[in-house]
Amino acid sequence: MATLAEPRTEGAIDRFRAEARDWLAANFPPELKGKDNSMSAVEGPTQETPAQKAWREAIGAKGWGVPTWPAQYGGGGLSRAEARVLQEEMARIGAWNPIGGMGVMMFGPTLLEYGSEAQKSAHIPAIARGEVRWCQGYSEPNAGSDLANLQTFAEDRGDHYVVNGQKTWTSGGQWADKCFCLVRTDKSQKQGGITFLLIDMDAPGVEVKPIQMISGMSPFCETFFTDVKVPKENRVGEEGQGWTIGKRLLQHERTNLSGGGSAFRMAGPSLAEAAKAYAGVDAEGRIADSDLRARIAKWEMDWRTFQLTAMRVMAESKAVGGVSEVSSILKTVGTKLGQERAELMIEIQGMDGLGWEGEGFTPAQLHGVRAWLFGKATTIYGGSTEIQNNVIAKRILGMLDHQ
Repeated sequence: MATLAEPRTEGAIDRFRAEARDWLAANFPPELKGKDNSMSAVEGPTQETPAQKAWREAIGAKGWGVPTWPAQYGGGGLSRAEARVLQEEMARIGAWNPIGGMGVMMFGPTLLEYGSEAQKSAHIPAIARGEVRWCQGYSEPNAGSDLANLQTFAEDRGDHYVVNGQKTWTSGGQWADKCFCLVRTDKSQKQGGITFLLIDMDAPGVEVKPIQMISGMSPFCETFFTDVKVPKENRVGEEGQGWTIGKRLLQHERTNLSGGGSAFRMAGPSLAEAAKAYAGVDAEGRIADSDLRARIAKWEMDWRTFQLTAMRVMAESKAVGGVSEVSSILKTVGTKLGQERAELMIEIQGMDGLGWEGEGFTPAQLHGVRAWLFGKATTIYGGSTEIQNNVIAKRILGMLDHQ
């Protein structure tokens, strides 16, 4: 796997900060301040405005959408220190990264480690420019928590495979261009019979059916493969290596789902701001409800502790070559804190936080309710909390089963 650029001296970092500040001033459209990344929206891709398109193309050409990825594949080639400076300068002006999605969060880092030179050259640049959407073909109706039980089968036909089977909970499958998929190539062994394939979502025989969630959104799909031809060059690694590669990808996924791979912030107003607006303030300007005030303070301390821990863990992981099993801790804690925040926000808003549709509610209030409901899934997808606790117990704490 390509390594990060060597760290620069303090003077060089100062010069890079000036460079980043000047480049952002020249290229970030002010009207996009505070907007979201449409490429990775839960509700699906939105139509880009001319300004959004110009911003995505500019940062994609610069490679700063994936700042620490190797420059030879379209990344920024920056050191971790430079990437932090870039993030700080973007936050200073309210800029956001338009390059995202599963290609950045999960597949790209994994391909950089396990892919062939031809595969990296073929796929990484398009991810770095935000031109291709990827989805994940992992879970099946009878292979969720026990993912290694997957039965989607890829039959070897010489220069290609023929894939038949079904995946479920395929996030963004109806909008994706390509799918990184775990399939079975050997029925005689469980983990050792799994292979990692790349499948075009517009290939003949691929069908998706969106699943509507309790939140009213349909970000997940059932995906069916019927005699789908996949060229051998779309196999990452060797036959039977899929379980190893797939677990590595899950570590990247869990880190990012926890918030550990993000800019370490929660979207929307702070809990304190919302509480003051809805519950009022006392004579000293504090949140009037003392119990609510105490619970918000506790959440803020827990969240800040998590932020600092996540940054430390990520720095340590990168120093030794990437994410590790500690991603299970980040996923468990980060998703729990996200759910707690959503619950507190609903409580703060009272009846205004229970709207589903219609008049009497602001768009932000309606979005908050649906996001609160959608957030119930975060402790399930990407590996349930129970699975993460098993990983933590066995691989971090060394607690083995006793006969």
